[in-house]
Amino acid sequence: MKIYAIVPARSGSRGLPDKNIKVLAGKPLIAYSIDFAKRLGVDRIFCSTDSKEYACIAKTHGAEVPFLRPKKFFEKF
Repeated sequence: MKIYAIVPARSGSRGLPDKNIKVLAGKPLIAYSIDFAKRLGVDRIFCSTDSKEYACIAKTHGAEVPFLRPKKFFEKF
């Protein structure tokens, strides 16, 4: 059986802008989620994001980003 992980990373945080890519102890916050999934032995890790910058960072750390979500889905949040 294959195990997949999805790491959600919406840009546009109002409380702490770009919190998902803020560097904490030498790496972006999103990298910790990706690394955790790797340690669990997940077969494929997908990042769901609406940002090209977030996608690039997620890919650099080993996640797949097959497409960018449209920002309009989250305008009211």
